Amino acid sequence: MPYVPEEIEAYAERYTTASRADFYDRLAEETRATQTSPQMMVGTVEGAFLSFLVTMTNAMRVLEVGTFTGWSSIAMARALPPGGRIVTCDVNEETSAIAKRYAEEAGVADRIEYRLGPAVETLATLEGLFDLAFIDADKPGYIDYYEATLPKMSPRGVIAADNTLFGLDGEGENATAIARFNEHVLHDERVEAVLLPFREGVTLIRRR
Repeated sequence: MPYVPEEIEAYAERYTTASRADFYDRLAEETRATQTSPQMMVGTVEGAFLSFLVTMTNAMRVLEVGTFTGWSSIAMARALPPGGRIVTCDVNEETSAIAKRYAEEAGVADRIEYRLGPAVETLATLEGLFDLAFIDADKPGYIDYYEATLPKMSPRGVIAADNTLFGLDGEGENATAIARFNEHVLHDERVEAVLLPFREGVTLIRRR
């Protein structure tokens, strides 16, 4: 279901200050041509939002669960201060290779560490603390990713969970999983959260 009408999406993009670098257009074109679910790209507005979050949180260490073809990690890496790093996790070797190629072109490959394998296993090997985390992977795994990520966040760290309006759909594996995740976060007394209703929903979560 469309959560935000196309004209509102277009209006938001028009009035969002975002990088118009050519490589984003080529990344989007290649993703649409080679992937069965190109809508998984964050796109212009959400990419700008993630970049804004990096700057706003003064993040030095960023964790991403779900690399896909790399738009989000590139957008965040470009906003990092000198010495900042991103660890991004995915199970798909093909899409991770695309992500690496465009990160090289964007000049940020040295800021991004790619981890290939099941994210829960990867997360267990990582040492904190992270200032920002972006969860955007398989929806049935969201609660596990959240529980593995929260202990590794810095005291003022922020978790951004994507696609959280999926819970509105009511039926289907992803809708059910996200509805469970939303309830899990809502009743987690360790944190406070706000669900932002743009694109497919982004929930921002931080410790109380």
